[in-house]
Amino acid sequence: MKLNKYIDHTLLKQDALENQIDCLLSEAREYDFASVCVNPTWVEHAKKGLEGTDVKVCTVVGFPLGATTSTMKAFETKEAIQNGADEIDMVINVGALKTGNLDLVESDIRAVMEASGDKLVKVIIEACLLTDQEKVVACQLAQKAGADFVKTSTGFSTGGATIADVTLMRETVGPDMGVKAAGGARSYADALAFVEAGATRIGTSAGVAILKGELSDGDY
Repeated sequence: MKLNKYIDHTLLKQDALENQIDCLLSEAREYDFASVCVNPTWVEHAKKGLEGTDVKVCTVVGFPLGATTSTMKAFETKEAIQNGADEIDMVINVGALKTGNLDLVESDIRAVMEASGDKLVKVIIEACLLTDQEKVVACQLAQKAGADFVKTSTGFSTGGATIADVTLMRETVGPDMGVKAAGGARSYADALAFVEAGATRIGTSAGVAILKGELSDGDY
């Protein structure tokens, strides 16, 4: 198993500097990760920095709260793709889900799907804020809307991925949809455990440490 191709090498901090993004890109080239995941302002820069590689550029939409309108999420998606994004990680409307406004949650995801064309879309459900039943419903809505992946977390709320959440999400969506475990993988053993639980992608800032067999003290 090529664990490097499970990893979205991630830097989403609001105070990220250009030289830190460049370091992320350099590491992604060296370790041949699945993608780099950066905020929209860095997409064009990342695309240029990864020319000649098969490392994808992933960015985030409605991030990190998910509380922007569907129209704005669709616009963000279109602009990100115009700037070179290959993959879109969108945040659901968590408040709508918890209120029971499931039509809004689904139409919100569909708006991004329609704007994304043939690009990969991952739906962040922010599992740490949901009950198990809400996690199941969120995954079902993402699947119904045609998304490619469900993703556990933004990394900016009260917690990241857990084995229990990944297991539940995999059981909910079945074998054919992607599951991304984001935050919580700080060692090779952590990453392997997420894969064994059903994750097909891992979002982490500790990708290099994981592949080196080291323990990261990072919070994502």
